[in-house]
Amino acid sequence: MSASDQSTPAAESPVTDEPDELDEAVDDEAEDDAEDEAEDAADAVDGMTPKQARRLRVAAASVLLVVMGVVLVVRLASRTSVLVVGVYGLAMILCGIVIELSRNGRTRLGTWLLVSGLAAALAFDWLILP
Repeated sequence: MSASDQSTPAAESPVTDEPDELDEAVDDEAEDDAEDEAEDAADAVDGMTPKQARRLRVAAASVLLVVMGVVLVVRLASRTSVLVVGVYGLAMILCGIVIELSRNGRTRLGTWLLVSGLAAALAFDWLILP
């Protein structure tokens, strides 16, 4: 008998059902892709693609940024106050943050921040500012 005829099953590598690191990495990527597709599908419920939704939110935040700037100038012309600059300055910063969030694909978070932040700015204007 030759050496090749004497190979035993013990010399062969055993096949196991345990996943290795590569399998886990592929599974994690598949889960991330599935989550991204679910978010994209949720964004596209209104008939818009995710890209269109991001563009719409960036445009809305940009318009609101300009509006906050105009309101800030009007309010400062009528009454100079550090609170006016603080409230409307923070609202303008919030609009910029929303633009960046939308550009990075976090459109729903950006929308919630934009709505709640601008509502808070208007409430502060009405309740706190003289």
